[in-house]
Amino acid sequence: MDTVKRIKELTELLNQAAKAYYQEDREIMSNYEYDKLYDELAALEQSAGVTLSGSPTMRVGYELLSELPKEAHQSPMLSLDKTKDIAALQDWLGDQDGLLSWKLDGLTIVLTYENGRLAKAVTRGNGEVGEVITNNARVFANIPLKIACQGRLTLRGEAVIPYSSFRRINQEIEDVESRYKNPRNLCSGSVRQLNNEITAKRDIHFYAFSLVTAESADFENSRERQLLWLQSQGFETVAYRRVNRETVAEAVSAFSEEVKTQDVPSDGLVLLFDDIAYGQSLGRTAKFPRDSIAFKWADDTEETTLKYIEWSASRTGLINPVAVFEPVEIEGSTVSRASVHNISILESLELGSGDKITVYKANMIIPQISENLTRSGVDEIPSHCPVCGEQTEIRAVNDVKALYCVNEACPAKKLKSFALFASRDAMNIDGLSEATLEKFISCGFIHDFTDLFHLERHEKAIVSMEGFGEKSYRNLIASVEKARDTQLWRLIYALGIANIGPANAKMLCRAFKNNVEQLAGAAAADFTAIDGIGEVIAEGIVSYFAKESNRELLSRLLKEVRIAPEEFSDEEKALTGKTFVITGSLEHFDNRDQLKALIEDAGGKVTGSVTKKTSYLINNDVTSSSSKNKKARELDIPILSEEDFMEMTGIGR
Repeated sequence: MDTVKRIKELTELLNQAAKAYYQEDREIMSNYEYDKLYDELAALEQSAGVTLSGSPTMRVGYELLSELPKEAHQSPMLSLDKTKDIAALQDWLGDQDGLLSWKLDGLTIVLTYENGRLAKAVTRGNGEVGEVITNNARVFANIPLKIACQGRLTLRGEAVIPYSSFRRINQEIEDVESRYKNPRNLCSGSVRQLNNEITAKRDIHFYAFSLVTAESADFENSRERQLLWLQSQGFETVAYRRVNRETVAEAVSAFSEEVKTQDVPSDGLVLLFDDIAYGQSLGRTAKFPRDSIAFKWADDTEETTLKYIEWSASRTGLINPVAVFEPVEIEGSTVSRASVHNISILESLELGSGDKITVYKANMIIPQISENLTRSGVDEIPSHCPVCGEQTEIRAVNDVKALYCVNEACPAKKLKSFALFASRDAMNIDGLSEATLEKFISCGFIHDFTDLFHLERHEKAIVSMEGFGEKSYRNLIASVEKARDTQLWRLIYALGIANIGPANAKMLCRAFKNNVEQLAGAAAADFTAIDGIGEVIAEGIVSYFAKESNRELLSRLLKEVRIAPEEFSDEEKALTGKTFVITGSLEHFDNRDQLKALIEDAGGKVTGSVTKKTSYLINNDVTSSSSKNKKARELDIPILSEEDFMEMTGIGR
């Protein structure tokens, strides 16, 4: 194959994988596959002397997509070069002493202390610009908020969620599909929450691994003394061993045993020169510092035979391929299944029944296919859904091919519609988790939304269900009865009409003054006459009510509920015709939902993105360079702080 052509292919593929992983919290290939392709690209670039613009070997990461304030690091936070060869570690260390420590699998954070108090916390981000998460760091489980050192202190460390906490959090989520995939993804989302109350519940721990600056402190040119000093200030530091060329292999072996039982996620080790001046004298490459190197575990892989690909339908209509293979023992347990994630990965591996494959556990937990040794080619992709038997179709989303069921009445999709109906912003029926709904659907208790109001017909069966009992049943029935008293906009939103969220549902009910008959019988032009309702949304509403079954369902639902009366005045409210976008953290309101509700009560509208139709952007950091602030400036849209908004409208005063 032409070398330059292959370099282009690998650059594009790896960038897609990195974007999915860092920006979208999803994976299109395993860590094993990424590392293998990365090593291939690096070798090809070295041999060809060609490195393309945008190569992942030259860039540390992607620009962040977040509403948190951003800040540039004083010095770039580089990735580490890596090896899986212990002999390479010995040669790298030479005659120097080093510190061998865990490479923790979480989110890297930079902390700054001033006058003995935590002043700022910033994520690694793309290595040059990170997100400011100071309020969230204050509620980490083990970060000292006050230290003895009174000078300016800057240090780096890893925020992680222990496996025990990860399992506890997942066990509290009844819906299996909604559970978090791994501790790293949960940690990343938890650290970057806009509401630190959520962060506080996630049991995030911080382990310091590097001191950047410390005023008026002498560490006698030793990295180890820096870590010991940080411990004296109240920080938990990453566990390490002091090693030399002769002892590093033994230390790696000891770590490899400990990783099987330790509670803190790790994806390898880091070897660092203890001699600070020596390490700094080596400088850096465009991507890597030369004073440290990462050691990645050589995955424990086993060869087995693929029996078949099982296709698993989800409530979203997505049908996921799962590899079922002859059972093998890996990392102390027997595995026989591994997710292949999507058709793109399935095709890249050329997986077919009877193929010889090697499997491993990513981070020693999640079974993955590392290689297909025989590559017989992909078996026939199902043309019919395994749940409902209706036709399927292949769709490409973000350049990733996946299989979908197109049947709107598919039981897997039905679950999603019931979950929306019972959700907090809709009918708010407490106790109806997706796991419970799935049981009710499979038992035939519920066929349409009205059945949820008559669960007493199945009292004996529900009380005897696993996870239920008399008390749980009574609580559920009480919640259903409470839900009968509602507002019309909640019921309209609960129907699941395309593109109708709570805000649009409120807008529709206001426009038609809660007249259901007029709303259901209106033409598209009647809807587009409402400010904020475009042609696509209008056609969706008309299409929904054009079906007699939908009109009959609404009619029957109206007999089950009691709609609270509302007064509608022809007089315009204070914010009528005004559209707001809310971004960043809030100080005077509990959360965005509270502010959004107040704006809507005053006749305004709240949307998620800045467009030419936006009247105001609310952001306490009015001078930030966030994407929304930039867009607002380009369109000459005023940016208001909370104080500005409250002063202008009187809301919240």
